[in-house]
Order: sequence, then C-alpha cells, then structure tokens
Amino acid sequence: MRKTAYLLAFVTALAATGCADMTDSQRRVTTGGGVGAASGALIGSFSGNAGAGALIGAGVGMAGGYLYDQSKKNEQSAYQQGYSAGKRGQ
Repeated sequence: MRKTAYLLAFVTALAATGCADMTDSQRRVTTGGGVGAASGALIGSFSGNAGAGALIGAGVGMAGGYLYDQSKKNEQSAYQQGYSAGKRGQ
C-alpha cells in the first residue's frame, strides 16, 4: 500500500510540473488537488486504503484550491478599485 501512495504522490508531482500554460485559477485548483491527493494517500495508507484517501483528498484539495482562487480574485479586485479611486483623487 505504501508503494501505491508514493507512486501516486510522484505522479501528482510530475503532472504539476506541466502547469506552464495554465491560468492562475487552473494552477491553484490543480495544485490543491495534487496536494490533497498526496496527503490523502499518505493518511489513507495508515488505515490501509490509500486509494480512497487519495480520492477524498483530491476532492477536498481541489475545493480548497478553488476557494483560495476566489479569495485571491476578490483581493485583486478590491486592490484595483482602491487604486483607481486613489488615482482619481477620491
């Protein structure tokens, strides 16, 4: 089982290196999914079910990556609004 978890973590890390042509949103969601899958596989290997742990971890990680992306977009939008208002002298 541990070999499966290590293999899954390696494949995830290898896949994440191909993120050069992705948008920031795609990178954040994919990275969250990869980290979640690796973590889930590692935790699942302790209970004897690395595959289910990886699957659950990937879903939770992707959801976390999406929420993080939305937060960063809102932060950037607020910054741009403040910058524009300051430039206009308001």
